[in-house]
Amino acid sequence: MAASAVADEVERIGRHAGFGLDERAQLRPLPVGRLDVVIAWLPGSGWQSCVPPDDPRSAMLDLYLPICGGTTTHPMTVGHLGQSLDGFIATHSGDSRFVTGHDNLVHLHRMRALCGVVVVGAGTVAADDPQLTTRHVPGRNPLRVIFDPARRLAPTYRVFTDDAAPTLYVCERSRISADETHMGKAAIVGIDDAGPERDIAQLLSLLRARGCARVFVEGGGITVSAFLEADLLDRLQIAIAPLLIGDGRPAIRLAPHDSLRDCRRPRYRVFLMGGDVLFDCELKVQADVADDGATRPPAVIRVV
Repeated sequence: MAASAVADEVERIGRHAGFGLDERAQLRPLPVGRLDVVIAWLPGSGWQSCVPPDDPRSAMLDLYLPICGGTTTHPMTVGHLGQSLDGFIATHSGDSRFVTGHDNLVHLHRMRALCGVVVVGAGTVAADDPQLTTRHVPGRNPLRVIFDPARRLAPTYRVFTDDAAPTLYVCERSRISADETHMGKAAIVGIDDAGPERDIAQLLSLLRARGCARVFVEGGGITVSAFLEADLLDRLQIAIAPLLIGDGRPAIRLAPHDSLRDCRRPRYRVFLMGGDVLFDCELKVQADVADDGATRPPAVIRVV
């Protein structure tokens, strides 16, 4: 949390900087190279962990520091889905509680706290009636953004009725009355009626204009897929649970390619979260592919 809070400041300074922890577990500047440096800022690269691999903090820093490096100058958008082994996020009836386990739920709350903005689509709200808070971890509740261009939702869901966090309800302008400003307790924000990909681009632009450096797209499958199709995700996290649903609501769905060579093979890392396996993918970086076309696996699998 401290690293994410000072990312804009250290990027503006523009030099290599090291940080340790004071007695209150807050960051304090230290000369680069000292043994008690825990994390360092590298201009052009972001945060880097400085603790040895066998340090118990190492796995957490490896997973979350890249997220903390998003700044207003170099913003970051991260998508996440939890799915079964056979690629579904819910049954046909919409039952998704809980595809992944408690460890991944805590991870979601950490991501909400670190990013400060969480985006979900109308389907996720209708199916889960989520709170989208950080109640399982320290940290402030994020700005909640409900993306519903066609305005399908009623104002009865918790994100519209509670005071837990500021909330934006984003829909097409043509569906907003002249004197409307709120959907329940959520502020209404209009976008042009422009079609799925341009709707996503408008949503992200309005969040960037509000100074949102890190945006966490938590679901569902349609919304995350739309961000992917529009090439507006920097990272994609997919948590795979040891569960077989058989058929249901799919996770990622994109326009198909005829050849595997045309499909994306992003660089990725693997983390174990309880019984789930989290793939953390860097979508702007191609994986290291061997001559036979196979992706070389990451050297380390971390347990978080």
